[in-house]
Amino acid sequence: MFDDLIRFETILWNTLDARLRAECDTTLGSLNILMVIDTTPDCRVQEVAGALAITVGGASQSVDRLERAGLCIRTPHPRNRRSSILRLTVAGDKVLARAGAVFDRHLATLLGDPLSAAQRDQLGATLKTLRASISD
Repeated sequence: MFDDLIRFETILWNTLDARLRAECDTTLGSLNILMVIDTTPDCRVQEVAGALAITVGGASQSVDRLERAGLCIRTPHPRNRRSSILRLTVAGDKVLARAGAVFDRHLATLLGDPLSAAQRDQLGATLKTLRASISD
C-alpha cells in the first residue's frame, strides 16, 4: 500500500507538473504557492510553509522566485515589523486563473475517470484523516 500511495503521488505530481509547464509555463509547486497566497488572508511565508508541509526556508525561497517573476509581492505587515504579507500581483492572478483551470481539468481526468464520485469522496476523507493523525 505504501508503494502504491507514494508511486501514485509521484506520477500524479509529475503528470500535472508537465501539463502546467507545457500549457502555462509554470510549475505545480508555483501554482500551489499561488493558491495558498490567494486563499489565505494576511498570508505570510509561515502560512505557505504550514499549508504545504514544507520548511519556512523552502517556502521563503519559493516565494522569492515568485516575487522575482512578478507574480507576488511582499508588503509590510501592519502589526509586525519583522513580517510581510504576501499578495498576488495582476500577473500572479492571471497565472493562477489559467494554471488553475489546467490543473482542475487534468486532475478531473486523472482522478475522475478511474474513480466514481463516491470513491473520490472516500479517498479524500481518508487522506484528510491520515494527514490529521500525523500532523504536529
